[in-house]
Amino acid sequence: MTATLIRNANVYVERGRFEEALLVVDGRIAAVGAETEVRAAAPADATEYDAKGRTVVPGFIDSHQHLLNTGIALMDIRLQHATSVAEVKRIAREYIERRQPAPGSVLHGMGWNQDYFTDEARLLTREDLDDISTEYPLVFERAGVDESAVAPEGGSIGRDASGRLNGIFSENARAPLLSLFRSRSVEEYIELIRTAMKHAAETGVTSVHTCDLRMGTWRDVLEAYRRVMADHPLVRVWHQSSFQTADAYREFLEAGNITGKGDDLHRFGPLKLFADGSLGARTAFMRKPYRDDPTTKGIATLTPEEVAPQVGLAVSHNCSVVTHAIGDGAIERILDAYDAVCRNGENPLRLGIVHVQITDRPLVERFTKNGILALVQPIFLHYDTKIVEERVGPELAATSYAFGTMKCLGIHMSFGTDSPIEDMNPIDNLYCAVNRRRLTGEPEGGFHPEECLDVYDAVDAYTREGAFASFDENVKGRLLPGYLADLVVLSENIFTIDPLKIRDVKVDATMMGGDFVFERPNA
Repeated sequence: MTATLIRNANVYVERGRFEEALLVVDGRIAAVGAETEVRAAAPADATEYDAKGRTVVPGFIDSHQHLLNTGIALMDIRLQHATSVAEVKRIAREYIERRQPAPGSVLHGMGWNQDYFTDEARLLTREDLDDISTEYPLVFERAGVDESAVAPEGGSIGRDASGRLNGIFSENARAPLLSLFRSRSVEEYIELIRTAMKHAAETGVTSVHTCDLRMGTWRDVLEAYRRVMADHPLVRVWHQSSFQTADAYREFLEAGNITGKGDDLHRFGPLKLFADGSLGARTAFMRKPYRDDPTTKGIATLTPEEVAPQVGLAVSHNCSVVTHAIGDGAIERILDAYDAVCRNGENPLRLGIVHVQITDRPLVERFTKNGILALVQPIFLHYDTKIVEERVGPELAATSYAFGTMKCLGIHMSFGTDSPIEDMNPIDNLYCAVNRRRLTGEPEGGFHPEECLDVYDAVDAYTREGAFASFDENVKGRLLPGYLADLVVLSENIFTIDPLKIRDVKVDATMMGGDFVFERPNA
């Protein structure tokens, strides 16, 4: 038996209840309460951890991200902070010079955003990449192809005035390019997963709902996960498995990979579908044309005729479904598909929609009809508040990112980061949810502050609601006896600090399953 007594702490149990100490025995919480009471319950040989009065919260649960891609982003060409086309080129050239990849290696970069470029606010093109290098194939994500390429349904391929490919591929048209760098060895996948898990532990994330199992690579990726999870993993994993065709998903199911299969460390979760693209690229599927480009309503990557059999196949196997849907047209389409399989206002499989960005009030209210889950990313406000009114108009923007409304309506709303689209850091995510400001502090007063959450509801969305999304609300997301000992020690009391100073809060230590997997030096 191993035991740890966390003492001299400010343990968050629930709104209005904080305790002084917590006892962990064999990976689970055995007692929470006054220090004298908890100490009396502790074994004589229990290890003591002095929290020094700091606040302890449940481990953060990121309800939607891409852990493997986070590892890729951490190890490949990192473009998140590039502020110009010229800087993208400089970063890429320095990477090549420093790493000296083998000739012909496919090099991958991600995280750039043309709206941050100060020289030319435009998408990168093939000429830009050729200017970096013609020796290496380069795939730069904004988050086997030749001139005869034709865009598939639900995708687009850009061309210049002469009809020549300009190097811009959107949504379903990206697949041939992405396959160039996603096909790696099992050993490479293991290294990438471990790299991302280390980052998760450093940020206080103890569970991830990750979309890494995809058509074509899922067997090797799954084997890598199985090896990692058998050898001191730093994070619990709930797979959101992405298959855009019924045949591919049926093969996955026939291999026994159904929702809930696994253990406390590693389990299969829902089918993950993609219904549209992104707001920044104007590929999110809207009910009306974009205000700043009336020629398009975005891209629907799945038709209603394609969505229905996918959802039906999952439900028939007692499996959940979560679907990427950003535009109001995509959200409406997915709610229609879910309503067709829910009965009597109940959602026992916990079907959900990821992102839920552009909405009006009636669309948000539709989530309550069958208890559909919303897996949202408040950190998106950092960028999207700069563009959303231009894209969809002030009226629709005012009812979008409606986190406060979702909370008031009782919708099960959990937080994620979509890492590596945004960094996995929960503190910045909480800052955006509570203040509705960009990380730089704008706009003054917050973007539609009526949709702000208080810090208690924000922390609960990152813990208890994340646990609910994976059917774990009785073992995760709270610091209560019998629950898994996943917790985070924070440098400041996030519940009493000035909300505008939430970003000053640091993760001092992370415990997963009773073991400290991260401790900040000199904390």
